Amino acid sequence: MQVRAKKHLGQHFLNDKNIARKIVDSLEDPGAAKDVLEVGPGMGVLTDFLVEKPAYRIHLIDIDRESIAYLHKKYPALGEQIIEGDFLKMDFSAYFPDQLSIIGNFPYNISSQILFKMIDNREKVEEMVGMFQKEVAERVIAKPGTKEYGILSVFMQAYFDVTYLFTVNPGVFNPPPKVKSAVIKALRKPSLHLDCDEKLFFEVVKLGFNQRRKTLRNSLKRFMKPAITEMEIFDLRPERLGVEEFVQITNLFSDKS
Repeated sequence: MQVRAKKHLGQHFLNDKNIARKIVDSLEDPGAAKDVLEVGPGMGVLTDFLVEKPAYRIHLIDIDRESIAYLHKKYPALGEQIIEGDFLKMDFSAYFPDQLSIIGNFPYNISSQILFKMIDNREKVEEMVGMFQKEVAERVIAKPGTKEYGILSVFMQAYFDVTYLFTVNPGVFNPPPKVKSAVIKALRKPSLHLDCDEKLFFEVVKLGFNQRRKTLRNSLKRFMKPAITEMEIFDLRPERLGVEEFVQITNLFSDKS
């Protein structure tokens, strides 16, 4: 039995076992039992190596019924740990009482949404290793002052230490995507919270980058107060600011000292 890759689900099945092993081996060694959730396992090329790790409690989630049927036959011992469902709608607390790691050759059509889901559930997700379009991977790790740097860069780097691991060429997938891919790793930072009003922080970053050609003084004028209007930091455009600077201006807007 084979599973047919479906374009509308953004599926590109990895068929290089060496790369699959390299991705799985990039997970931190837990030293103890650890829940690992694989997103979009397809035909189980990553799963084959995950199940070799006795310290892992493996969970698979896929929205594709054909994949789910195939995985149940291939890994009968996983039973209810094979979940038919939409990762983006998943309630982590219903499946994972403690922390989890996420791994996957992620569907390209929802790759950014997967990362935002991680950010929203950072109290649960301590680690991620995953395959993305190279363009998305570059945005995640981008530094201030680069054209790739944006909302996703700031939010991911606010809560995770992110690393670009390696590039993957189209020929190792079925069907081959039209773009290069890349594997990245994200380890959650020790603190779950920023030293600011985090709801306001999210608003400030989004509003700033939604008008990224404008200076912060113009793009963030709805938050401005007379006492801070002339500060030099507001002469900058958003792509010049790192996470700490965004925290700083969030505190200026909220009067936090």
